[in-house]
Amino acid sequence: MAHNLALGAHGEELAAQFLQGAGMRIVERNWRCRYGELDLIAREADTTAFVEVKTRSGLGFGTPAESVTFAKQQRIRRLALLWLAEQSGPWRRVRFDVVSVLLLPGRDPQIEHVRAAF
Repeated sequence: MAHNLALGAHGEELAAQFLQGAGMRIVERNWRCRYGELDLIAREADTTAFVEVKTRSGLGFGTPAESVTFAKQQRIRRLALLWLAEQSGPWRRVRFDVVSVLLLPGRDPQIEHVRAAF
């Protein structure tokens, strides 16, 4: 469990750096409420992106992005509505992104950003 938490935290840090390098501004990291957590919330021009980060150290369970199930997507949508309700808008555009981080031994991290993934 500790390995998975450390792996996830490392993946989220790499994802945040990747997004910032692509010109996005990170607004929040690991926003939590009693219903769950949003990994990253970022802004790009007039768009707010709710970013789910998935990190894997191998492909035995599929690619990182494949683990974002429909149920997980629904949960993220609900959490996004709660976050938006706490903020002062207006919110013109909202999208849901996925960043996959694959950390294979002896190789550079492989990072893929899927905009408007769901």
